[in-house]
Amino acid sequence: MSSARPPESVFKRDHIASFRFVRSEFSAQTGLAKLVYAFDDGPELIETIRVPGAPFTLTAQRLGKVEAALRLLHLIAGVSYFKAAVPKSIRIDGYAIDADTARFLETVYEHGLAEFAYRNGLSLRGKIHFPFADDKTKGSSTGGSAGRREPLVGSQGSIAPSAAPTAGGPPKHALVAIGGGKDSLVSIEALRALGVTQTVTWIGAAPLLRACAERTGLPLLQIERQLAAQLFEFNRAGAWNGHIPVTAINSAILVFAALLVGADFVVFSNERSASYGSQIEGTGEVNHQWSKGWEFERLFAAEVRRTVSSELSYFSLLRPLSELAVARQFARLNRYDAHFSSCNRNFHLLGERPTSRWCGVCPKCHFVFLALAPFMPKPRLVAIFGRNLLDEVAQAAGFDALIEYRDHKPFECVGEGRESRAALATLSQSPVWQEDALVARFAREILPQLDPADLNIAPQLLAEGEHGIPADLWSRLDAHFSA
Repeated sequence: MSSARPPESVFKRDHIASFRFVRSEFSAQTGLAKLVYAFDDGPELIETIRVPGAPFTLTAQRLGKVEAALRLLHLIAGVSYFKAAVPKSIRIDGYAIDADTARFLETVYEHGLAEFAYRNGLSLRGKIHFPFADDKTKGSSTGGSAGRREPLVGSQGSIAPSAAPTAGGPPKHALVAIGGGKDSLVSIEALRALGVTQTVTWIGAAPLLRACAERTGLPLLQIERQLAAQLFEFNRAGAWNGHIPVTAINSAILVFAALLVGADFVVFSNERSASYGSQIEGTGEVNHQWSKGWEFERLFAAEVRRTVSSELSYFSLLRPLSELAVARQFARLNRYDAHFSSCNRNFHLLGERPTSRWCGVCPKCHFVFLALAPFMPKPRLVAIFGRNLLDEVAQAAGFDALIEYRDHKPFECVGEGRESRAALATLSQSPVWQEDALVARFAREILPQLDPADLNIAPQLLAEGEHGIPADLWSRLDAHFSA
């Protein structure tokens, strides 16, 4: 017997039993996609995505791929709403998914919400179950836990990707995600140098993002995303709130857009450092950047090839590089100094934004300043930020967290502790930097406690590790980065 539902204006988090994926819709005439969700039998929560360029002329084959990409987007973007109540049951109305897709989604939700769960004192491990249709229940989308399978985490299971497809030359067309920071600009300029046709793509209406994108001088694609308005009401009414895997959602949006505009590659700019999280005593690793890490990239690329299009490649162009290696590449550019920003306060949906492009006090500002310092002339770096962050004693705790000294790595998109330690050790040997307050303090109080083998910056600058970059592109890209 179903219980009576509270009035629509009331959100009672702990009374909600299920989260529903109601339906997804797309109009090729307008370019508007609708992603519809609900809690229990409550009102519809409608998120919209609009891709410019409509009307789109789609063949039957291409339309099938677009519909598959829309379903994948529907399923991944649902994490924004699911987290509001974290109900025990998940329902999918109107279409069914198979066991591999269910397992993929459970991995994305569990690990993408790991920081959210930690901060809210929740335990999600093994508790998120997507219903799937197995051979006996084909067509059913409410299959419960029948056929339960082990999570994908850390495995090389059935949806682990094979090597990314290669071509005889550069890709015909790449959608390149721009985030306004140094990483995506390094990717854009590397692809430009290699002669790759690209469209600079972003989601939302942040003025800083548009200004940075326009600075590239390349074709632009601005995708509109509008969250369901009720989500903000739910937050005020006591919904669970916190960090979600935004890069997973943005990746699914760009895959959907790529199929509409006929792109061959979807390119992000996540470096290998993103695969390493914060080490929390008593909890273990919690990775703020999980959806920027290699595990997500590997699994998502495989899911796209398996269920959407075997001809569309998704990868990060910077995966073999550390944050410090990316910073060195960015320091070789000079056209973006007055346009880029990695300060996340610029991109908050709600709340204050810095009056300049850098607030100067958040972990992103701290890390980008520190990462660029070994490779960029000091006057240029100070001019970018408007201040010398390494000469401000009050900033000591923030930099201590970066090097994992008396604190864990911040829940932010910053490099590994060993990278920050190596950068500070390098600066401590530089006459230009060694007298600044925090560099001098590091050399005096912290450096003697560290293993000298952990402080050599040279190994951090080598391109290495797994990646999904097509082989013919990587061979030329590696030469470009090494030049």
